[in-house]
Amino acid sequence: MARAFDSSAFLAACSGRPGVYRMLDAEGKLLYVGKAKNLKKRLASYFRKTGQAPKTAALVARIAQVETTITGNETEALLLEQTLIKQWRPPYNILLRDDKSYPYVFLSSGRFPRLSIHRGAKREPGRYFGPYPSAGAIRESLGLLQKAFLVRQCEDSYFRNRTRPCLQYQIKRCKAPCVNLVDPDEYAEDIRHSVMFLEGRSNALAEELSRNMETAAATLDFERAAQIRDQIGILRRVQDQQHIEGGSGNVDIVAATVSPGGACVHLISVRGGRVLGSKNFFPQVAIEESVSDVLLAFLEQYYLGSAERDLPGELIVNAAHEDFPTLIAAVAELRGVELGIVQRVRGTRARWQQMALTNAEQALAARLANRQHLSARFEALAEALELDEPPQRLECFDISHSSGEATVASCVVFGPEGPIKADYRRFNIEGVTAGDDYAAMHQALSRRFRKLVEGEGKRPDILLVDGGKGQLNMAREVLAELPVPDLILLGVAKGVTRKPGFETLYLNDAEHEFTLPGDSPALHLIQQIRDEAHRFAITGHRARRGKARRTSSLEDVPGIGPKRRRELLKHFGGLQELSRASVDEISKAPSISKKLAESIYAALHSE
Repeated sequence: MARAFDSSAFLAACSGRPGVYRMLDAEGKLLYVGKAKNLKKRLASYFRKTGQAPKTAALVARIAQVETTITGNETEALLLEQTLIKQWRPPYNILLRDDKSYPYVFLSSGRFPRLSIHRGAKREPGRYFGPYPSAGAIRESLGLLQKAFLVRQCEDSYFRNRTRPCLQYQIKRCKAPCVNLVDPDEYAEDIRHSVMFLEGRSNALAEELSRNMETAAATLDFERAAQIRDQIGILRRVQDQQHIEGGSGNVDIVAATVSPGGACVHLISVRGGRVLGSKNFFPQVAIEESVSDVLLAFLEQYYLGSAERDLPGELIVNAAHEDFPTLIAAVAELRGVELGIVQRVRGTRARWQQMALTNAEQALAARLANRQHLSARFEALAEALELDEPPQRLECFDISHSSGEATVASCVVFGPEGPIKADYRRFNIEGVTAGDDYAAMHQALSRRFRKLVEGEGKRPDILLVDGGKGQLNMAREVLAELPVPDLILLGVAKGVTRKPGFETLYLNDAEHEFTLPGDSPALHLIQQIRDEAHRFAITGHRARRGKARRTSSLEDVPGIGPKRRRELLKHFGGLQELSRASVDEISKAPSISKKLAESIYAALHSE
């Protein structure tokens, strides 16, 4: 009997970023392809206990597996979704029956032209923009253009017979040219701006709108300036960067990532410049193996293991290896194909490369968070510590500060089902000597366990402290002062090389020192919890430091001074729109390099 799909475990590890999801049945057949602005929220809507439509309920009943592909933004997700639907025609998708007739954007002629979707022969006078990959893509763009420039989209017959403004005017989606509530010259300017966008001159349009916004603000017309600011924001969101469809040739993009507990290789297939699909592979590796070694082993088995496998003209990888020339020669001898392997790429291919790496990292994180996987780690930890039964609650503490400034302690909690984020806690450390990690740890542990002694909170089975003998002794001192008896203490100190897999562990006191093998599931669990505590502490520290300095999140980015901040905010129309932009969109702003764009993106998404 097939095991039911565990939606709660899947959603717990699902990303909240934009992307495409694929639902498969027990036989691995594709049932449905969809896109989402937030994958986690969208997929969670399928697994509600009540209120499902009959079609959705029938689909969910057949789901045995869900695969996701993260994209840089919604536009990429839309284009990839349409490519996959056209390629595989899943039974639960709404399929276009007029695939041979590609849709266009049509701008009619006349005093007050309209924008609309057009298919078929181009008989009517006017301008046609396209073709576009799908009518859905056009509708989404036209809807946002309508908000920005308020150009009418109603039928001519409806337009000619109006005697008063319709609802579109009331909700600020049209300027009611049907009843002459807009000056023809003003409407012509809105048409000109719409045409600039449809012709792909969106950067020039944004610059023009930025100048208009500054002019309006200088003349104290702040209402007009706010309207133009909103137009700039909408414009930035609907710019189609063509990340998915913008390349050419037959290429496979292969990215590998390795972390304590496993490895993942993500492969994206591009044929004729179009992304046809992607897949995750999870090779079994030892912890000390490098990304390049994992990548080489995968490429050798994948491309030399089957004579029938489709070979691309080129491979794009995320790490180089000295044995790649040998692999190229072997493929040429076995298959008679000259296979190129490159790591340094630009433009669209660099975006493909980053997309593959992002998906590999997300897939590995989801796999490591799997309940069954975690349960085995908890059992291994119980065996390593010689416990009668696996622990049910682990807590780990860590300290973060910048030269003693804005010190924050973190407490993260794990159970057999994964992180218990509702029980995570941060402690703002006050009244200790700057940089004194021991005193900071003493204060955080005292505050946490004093509440436990007073009857608040849950008692952990094991308390992990990130640090060596000093932090461990401090924890023992706190537990003795309160007191909190019979609590297992585990100190986690980095080894001599400070590399994962070589940690020194202390059980209850400094005399009980031991290590675990690098491939031990128990060690992987300890590393996972420690890394999560470290991440949570750093995030809290940055937030506290930023609040204390009362500065923009951009001011911490090296290379971003007042002039560049001003230009960035003007280019995007504000910090909110800048926060929504991808790395590639930020890099298109004046004087912003790709490296600087990555730093800006990281600063804005540090949470």
